[in-house]
Amino acid sequence: MNSPARPDPGPPAGAPPPSPALMAQTWAAAVFLHWRIDPALAAPYMPAGVEPDVFHGSSWVGLIGFRAPATKLGMIPVPFFGTYTEINVRLYSRGRDGSRGVLFLSLDASRLAPVLTARALGVPYVWSRCRPRRTGWGLGYDVDRFGGQARSSFAVVPDYGRQADDDLSLLLTARFGLHTSLAGRTAFVPIAHPPWPLHPARLTHLRDELVPAAGIPVEGPPDTLHYSPGVSTVFGRPRRIA
Repeated sequence: MNSPARPDPGPPAGAPPPSPALMAQTWAAAVFLHWRIDPALAAPYMPAGVEPDVFHGSSWVGLIGFRAPATKLGMIPVPFFGTYTEINVRLYSRGRDGSRGVLFLSLDASRLAPVLTARALGVPYVWSRCRPRRTGWGLGYDVDRFGGQARSSFAVVPDYGRQADDDLSLLLTARFGLHTSLAGRTAFVPIAHPPWPLHPARLTHLRDELVPAAGIPVEGPPDTLHYSPGVSTVFGRPRRIA
């Protein structure tokens, strides 16, 4: 099990972007809901050479929604990607090579092109009806999977007067890569971005089926909630780690 010492999520935010760049993307209006889970629940989903990342004896499952208003492959804009909405369910992972990232259990997107591109990288995207949700001061997302499958609806009110810069907030949001199974091997895709403008948030609405549909049982409201207006990211080429 990992040490409960101060987390080391990866390279510092603002580090030089990976070269060569595979993709650049903007993540906007990001809402983060997280539940504390036993690491044993996360372990079966980890590919070879990867284990659950543990902080103070727990691992975490996240339900995260954001909009992607701009995408480039390499440095070339990709107009057919358009602006789309994504909602993902993710775990937190650590490779035996020292890499730390996320492991996606599901990703729902509102446009088909990014779904097909991500599936080529072994990422479990689902083409769904996804849209932002605004109710009063609340900001969030609604998801309906085609075919009457799982759905989700959630919203938060950000506390713009406070910054979320504690260790746990950084561990859950400052993740600089993702682990995935690619062609029967475990790969790590590096991601670089500047520091998030990150705020704590208050839950105003939650009706979720995506997290249990991914196989992770959770009870009650999330243990942590965050909101960010957004950040620009750069994805590097996958590298094999196992």
